[in-house]
Amino acid sequence: MGLSDALADKDKKSRIISDCATLIDEEVASKGFTALPLKAGYKAIKGIKPGFIPHVIESLLPEMATKVDPIWDEGVSTGNPVKFFQDNRGRVADALLSVTDAKSKNAKNAIVRSTYESLRGTAKKHVEEAIPRLSKVIEKYA
Repeated sequence: MGLSDALADKDKKSRIISDCATLIDEEVASKGFTALPLKAGYKAIKGIKPGFIPHVIESLLPEMATKVDPIWDEGVSTGNPVKFFQDNRGRVADALLSVTDAKSKNAKNAIVRSTYESLRGTAKKHVEEAIPRLSKVIEKYA
């Protein structure tokens, strides 16, 4: 079972969204001084309206799950999907960013679009750093 299957369960889906929002908050908070633009951008996005981050996560998750499930399944076949995910963090990051890249081009909110564009250059590095936590979230529900 992958993330897509887990999202079909409404109770699991709401917990996955909450865990992903916490993961993002913790990842951004853990960044040092060099990540000030990321922290400022995240603060601007969070400030758009209450609950905006969980709303965005909910809208992105189905497509993201479709992109990462094959990688997770490869890991299941090795016997350790968490380690496989972490060892292939570049592939996972590329899969996730392919979704956000496509969505950002059509974003109606100018703050979202401009913030994403300004941070995209360092996004892969930050996403790769979050893969260990993300793999634990997927393991919890898959």
